[in-house]
Amino acid sequence: MFGASSSSAKRRHRHRIAGALAVTVALVAASCGDDDSESSDTEAAATTAGSETTVAPEATEAPDGTDAPETTDAPEATEAPEATDAPETTENGEDGDGGDGGTAASAVFPTLPPPTGEAMKIGLVNTEGTPGLDFPDIRINVGATFDYLNEHGGYGDRPLELVNCTVDGSPEASQACAQEIVGEGVELVFLGLDLFPDYATYTASDIPVVGLLPILPGDYTADALFYTGGNATTNGAIAAVADQEFEARSVGIISADNAGANASEASLTAALDIAGIEYTSIKGGDNETDAGYQGLMRQAADGNPDVLVSLYADAGCIGTMRGRAALGIDIPVITTGICGENDVIDEVGDDALGWYFVGIETDDDSPEQAILREILAPVFGVPADEVTAEGLGALALNMAMSFAVYSNQLAAEGGDVTGRSLYEFFETAPGLQQWPDGSVIECGRAPTYPAVCAFTFPVAEYQAGGEIVTAPGLEAVDAFAYLP
Repeated sequence: MFGASSSSAKRRHRHRIAGALAVTVALVAASCGDDDSESSDTEAAATTAGSETTVAPEATEAPDGTDAPETTDAPEATEAPEATDAPETTENGEDGDGGDGGTAASAVFPTLPPPTGEAMKIGLVNTEGTPGLDFPDIRINVGATFDYLNEHGGYGDRPLELVNCTVDGSPEASQACAQEIVGEGVELVFLGLDLFPDYATYTASDIPVVGLLPILPGDYTADALFYTGGNATTNGAIAAVADQEFEARSVGIISADNAGANASEASLTAALDIAGIEYTSIKGGDNETDAGYQGLMRQAADGNPDVLVSLYADAGCIGTMRGRAALGIDIPVITTGICGENDVIDEVGDDALGWYFVGIETDDDSPEQAILREILAPVFGVPADEVTAEGLGALALNMAMSFAVYSNQLAAEGGDVTGRSLYEFFETAPGLQQWPDGSVIECGRAPTYPAVCAFTFPVAEYQAGGEIVTAPGLEAVDAFAYLP
């Protein structure tokens, strides 16, 4: 399903996608081109997942093109405990008990009681219902995460109330949603996928905005912060792997020939130029036959480049992997994490040998992963040990949980947890990381990309038998030096 996130209820391969670059290339292609994909499998779960919602009053009904905000009510607040009751964390990520036996701040949630403070309204603007731009997993997973946190500490002992507003990929819908969200009195806005955020409306109302990932160029310098870096950091990481891991001096690139893929390719070639790596770019159709994918691989490998890069997604991942294997090409291939998703690996098996996936790391049985599975088990309707999470839905869950960690840290330092204070803490506090163990948060590190807050990504490789594991030495590849 090109352009749609995917979430599977079967843990077939023990790896996990750690960042937005798993879907960035496909997303940009979808935002710029036409597609007839359907929504992901989790859409059916929307009617049963999470807590109950109420529709906003008719007076605030969104204009055509949007859905009126849906509000997930927080539990009724009781008298809040003093700020010192929030779990204390130290700089090394341990809780107030400290020492080697302490519980990591990222894993403390099962021990926390339901929050008792004043409810915090958070808006979520997300794109759904448009072919190629249908991401219900984001809404579903954020709602499920808030349901979990309303039983386990909330945000700094404040219960959470989610106000949803759905856009359709048009500027008019984004503007209408911004006005509706502001009218609901939210303290903070999360952007799921919104191609045309109305930053001016949020800024005028002094409501801070945090997005999953920047999509279009204006996002990188917007009055907002982004949890991940989108195309710029994705392709910077690909260039970094080619340069540092493979010491490549030549690269063969294959990608589809459409507006979105061309934008991704331009971002990649700019990063390769910075690395001083020569490249040849081969373009194919959005969908090719097996023979077509073989032809693309043959052309890209002509001249024996040091590395190949594939910017294809979904069915293109399968076709290019099979094509390379059928031709006996042994040149290593770097691609995005979307090609490492379970549905792809199930199809290609060991044809994926020699492929490296930017944005994937080894799964584990950590306490944090147990929390993730507990959150998503009701969504999928399966036991927790059968849950896996992929795509933008997983990223949205990670962001929502990250802000739970940050809010507890802010409260432990004696700060009042509000939408604005949490935004400023995210922007300036040293040593923050993405939940559960991802990139270090470094908002403002790149002056030309001031809204971007994360620059490093894990890289994994396929191993015979179906496992994708973090490649040694590539646990945290830094894209910063390769940003154009």
